[in-house]
Order: sequence, then C-alpha cells, then structure tokens
Amino acid sequence: MTEHRAAEMYPIAELERRFHAFFIDRLIGWVVVGAAGLGTWVLADDGWTAVGAGAVVMALMWVAGAVVLGVSGNTPGKAMVGLRVVHHGTGTPIGVGRALLRSLVLAVASVPTFALGLATLAWTAVEDRGRQRRGWHDHLAHSVVVDVRPVDPFVEEVDEGPRHVVNLTAMRLIPAPPVEPPAPPRRVNPELSTRRTALPPQVLAPQVPVQQPPAPPAPPARRPPAQRPPGDDGRTAVRTIPGVAPAGPRWRVTFDNGESFVVEGLALVGRRPEPRSGEQVHHLVPLTSADMSVSKTHAQFGPAPDGVLVVMDRGSTNGSVLMRQGVSRPLTAGKPATLVDGDVVSFGDRQMSVRREA
Repeated sequence: MTEHRAAEMYPIAELERRFHAFFIDRLIGWVVVGAAGLGTWVLADDGWTAVGAGAVVMALMWVAGAVVLGVSGNTPGKAMVGLRVVHHGTGTPIGVGRALLRSLVLAVASVPTFALGLATLAWTAVEDRGRQRRGWHDHLAHSVVVDVRPVDPFVEEVDEGPRHVVNLTAMRLIPAPPVEPPAPPRRVNPELSTRRTALPPQVLAPQVPVQQPPAPPAPPARRPPAQRPPGDDGRTAVRTIPGVAPAGPRWRVTFDNGESFVVEGLALVGRRPEPRSGEQVHHLVPLTSADMSVSKTHAQFGPAPDGVLVVMDRGSTNGSVLMRQGVSRPLTAGKPATLVDGDVVSFGDRQMSVRREA
C-alpha cells in the first residue's frame, strides 16, 4: 500500500487514542528535560544554569520532534499507540514547516492555564464539521491523524453491494417449500384421431357409460429415507430433519469424536438441544460433556441465504470460543459470527472444525 493513499485507506484516529499519544510524548519530554536539568545542577551546583540547560534541551527536543513528525508523521507516543499524522489532501507527510507550526500551537496550548488551551483544541476537534476530528492546529497545518494499526483478522470486509436482509439474531433459516413439477401435457395419437373419424356413424353413436365402483383411497406417500452424506460411517448421532437443501457452497462440520455431516440448514448443538417455538431446525446435534461444560442448548449454526456459514452462542453457561489461524476469541451470546474454511469452534469441552467443500 502506497503512503499517498493512507488518508483514504486508514480510519480517522479517535480522540482518546490521540490524548494517550500526546500524554506519552509530554511524559518523555519532561523526563528528558528534568534529567538534563538535574544533571546540570549536580555538576555545576547552580540553579539558574540547570534551568537554562533544561530550556535548551526542551527547545532541541521540540525542533527534533517537529522534524520527525514532518518527515515520517510519527512521534514516540503516536508510534506506540498506532497513529500517524498525514496531509489532509494527499495522505503524505505534512513537511517540516507545517509540523513546526502544528507543534507550536500544541506547545502554546500546553502552557499551564488549568488545561484551558488543550480543552479548547479538543473542543475544536469534536466540533469538526468534516467529521474527521481535525482540531484548529490540524486545520492550520492541513493535517489529519489516522489510525494505522493492523486490521483485526476477525473483522470481516463489508461488501458495499446490495445484500439480503437476514434475521441473524433469530437465525430463522426457513427452507424454500418444495415445488411440485408441472404435469406433462397429454399427447394425442394422430392415428387414433384419424381412425375415429373414419368409423361409421353407428359406431360413433354415444354409448351408455358403465358405472365403475369407486377406487379405494391411495395410501399416503412415504418420504424416502434421508441419504447419508459422503464420508459418514454411521457413527453420526446427528438427528437430521428432512427438508430442501439450500443452494450455495457446501459446508461440512466435523466434531472431535469423528462425527461429520454436511450442513443443510439450521443446526442446534448441546447436551439435549431443543428448538424454540416455531423455529425451523434441520439438525439436532447432541454432545456429551465429560465436565458438564456443554449447556442443554449451547449454540447454533447454519448457512445464510448468501452462502456463508454463521455460528451464534445461545447464552450458554461456559460460552463458545472461535479459533482462526491460531488466534482465539470468545463469541458474544446472541451475536452471530461468520465462519470461514479452517475455523475451529469450541462448545465447552467439545470442538467442531469447519470445511468448505467444492
């Protein structure tokens, strides 16, 4: 990523993080100035000499910090909290001149006035009409502070295109009703039509219909038994309710005891999972727990209409944990999370891995 696109690709820094960076920079500066003044006082045994040495060191640090800020956009405090100062229009460093002007305004605002100067600058950033948190010193220097921290691997990219509205909180993934194929049109044999027209009139005379006894009612049709998914060796204790499989990619889940199946709808996992009233469930997955860390209805997962696989903890006692690329995070109860190929989800002391099949 080129640096001139930093202002477009990185989010605007929060005021709280900017205050932390400012506090770190001022703390480092006062420590260095205090150490220089104390060392001079010990060596020269003169208070005014120590004050002058501290003032010289302060001025040098101010100039050096402005130069570094203008060239790289960083200060020690901003580098520690992941912030950077860039030009508002181009995203490049603001230059030494603008950095000196910006640092001068901050220095004047930092003069001990019961924090009125810093509060005024913070107020101008909060009231920024451009909603980019640019204070008066940023407007003078044509700068903006951006957050350059690495992106969280669990944060999914947002598709700007139109998407279906899905009630992921309730996860009511209702399969489409089966569509009965239309009856084929009745075909007429042209030879029979020709023969009928060629018969004599007496044959074509209407015949008295013979009443036939009513036929006995046909027995209700039975649904064929559910087919086992490929790779299922018969050990699966999953109760699958027949239905119509959703279109889209195939997601296979495998539990730590070897049980595996293809997700065809909403699935509930737990010691004795039970659906809510009116909830359309396709799989019921009972899980045994050695330490009773799995709740009765622990969590749910299933495919969304756009093809992604979504998991959600249903307020379990011990919670659920998502592990992706060696990094784990707990799932918030009632908040769905999107799964990708290779994810591992822990339900108490049980684990489930996710694979996307071609």
